[in-house]
Amino acid sequence: MKKTIIDVIIPAYNEEQSIGKVLTDIPKDWVRDVLVCNNASTDNTAAVATQNGAIVLHQPQKGYGSACLKGIEYLKNKVDSEKPDIVIFLDGDYSDYPEEIPDLVRPILDENMDMVIGSRALGNMESGAMMPQQIFGNWLATTLIRFFYKYEFTDLGPFRAIRYDQLMAIDMQDPDFGWTVEMQVKAAKHGLKCMEIPVKYRKRVGVSKVSGTIKGTILAGHKILWTIFKLL
Repeated sequence: MKKTIIDVIIPAYNEEQSIGKVLTDIPKDWVRDVLVCNNASTDNTAAVATQNGAIVLHQPQKGYGSACLKGIEYLKNKVDSEKPDIVIFLDGDYSDYPEEIPDLVRPILDENMDMVIGSRALGNMESGAMMPQQIFGNWLATTLIRFFYKYEFTDLGPFRAIRYDQLMAIDMQDPDFGWTVEMQVKAAKHGLKCMEIPVKYRKRVGVSKVSGTIKGTILAGHKILWTIFKLL
């Protein structure tokens, strides 16, 4: 029986203090390659990632989605026999718990799911790990998805696993803040079998480039709502 190939995509912008911790905690026996998509970092993110065994891809165009798309482009360019079966998306700030990767992929392996979201809302979240505006934004976005697309989500959590063929089918496009919600809305529109599992979440290392600033929060909120309505 063919071994399931799992690759991890990590978008990273100035995460030299955290990326080594993230890479160390990824269970190596579950994952083939870890792609750190260096998103125009001005620190030593790329060097630290390389030292810790990651494949570093450089994406000079800033944006969370742009970094993720760089990782997808790398996988697309592999010959068919080397393409992964499952792709995991994971943040580089050490707020997620990489050791929960097996829990994230088991519903795909055992229950024939297409996509699994790690829900911070259902899991154990450290106090202060998410700002109030993030919690409200997640609630509003998932409520709108439930109303318009009839899919039940509790979170737009960045920690997620998806079958590679389904990732190709939904044709991701968003270059920045709308990435996670685009994936969930397109999954709903394509009728993917989705579920959530509770995951732990802690305060990130360093300051968030999105929720840590008023401008970032407003831009992210606007893009998330715009994406939900644009795809109707």
